[in-house]
Amino acid sequence: MQGDRTAWFKGGDAQCKITSPPRDRSYRLILLGPPGVGKGTQAELLCEALGTCHLSTGDVFRAAQCEAEPSPALRSALDAMRRGELVSDLVVVTMVQERTGCLRCRGGFLLDGFPRTVAQAEALDALLVAQGVILDTVLSYDLPLDEIVDRLSGRRTCAQCKAIYHVVTRKPRAESVCDQCGGRLVQREDDHAESIRVRMSAYQESTTPLIDYYERNGKLLRIPAAGSPAEILERSLHALNDQLTT
Repeated sequence: MQGDRTAWFKGGDAQCKITSPPRDRSYRLILLGPPGVGKGTQAELLCEALGTCHLSTGDVFRAAQCEAEPSPALRSALDAMRRGELVSDLVVVTMVQERTGCLRCRGGFLLDGFPRTVAQAEALDALLVAQGVILDTVLSYDLPLDEIVDRLSGRRTCAQCKAIYHVVTRKPRAESVCDQCGGRLVQREDDHAESIRVRMSAYQESTTPLIDYYERNGKLLRIPAAGSPAEILERSLHALNDQLTT
């Protein structure tokens, strides 16, 4: 089911083609986590394991850049991004409101990239109530700062095709040369240790109130993000099962 996200990308009256029957139960989840914890990988693995649909606001923004006539909300979001500004809470919430059918998806959902602020979380709560949907859990992936710095500062990006490598965990066959296109591998400016620490400080400052909000509401589930993707997935599924069956 998660392979078709037509309704999420297009909004409005667009419909997805249901490619698989629903599981025994549907999961409705939010994913939180700073850069470097492997949140994107876990989103893919969780959706495959649980049958949920991956609703990423980042994917919507990227897809909207190819649309001839994006909605007014998406157009406002893209204009703000081009100016290097943050997209306002109102615009992001409006964009999600255009896709409320996805919140009722019988296969469930995994929200990634939304909400980012307490105001967005409160707006989402109101949307879910209006749709008769109950949020199960907010999975928050945690990793010590030094480990995040090690992970991100070791990344190397192909200057030509943008493929990602790592000096320890994903080495190219030939040093500093992309396996896919033969391009030169470089370290991006924002992957230097000093830049990473600045980004992490900003992330923690903006996200701490959101994490506190869901913790107060009894929805937060903290997941240690150390180890391999398979180990983190297993840890996530066990924690999720324990929380929803107690």
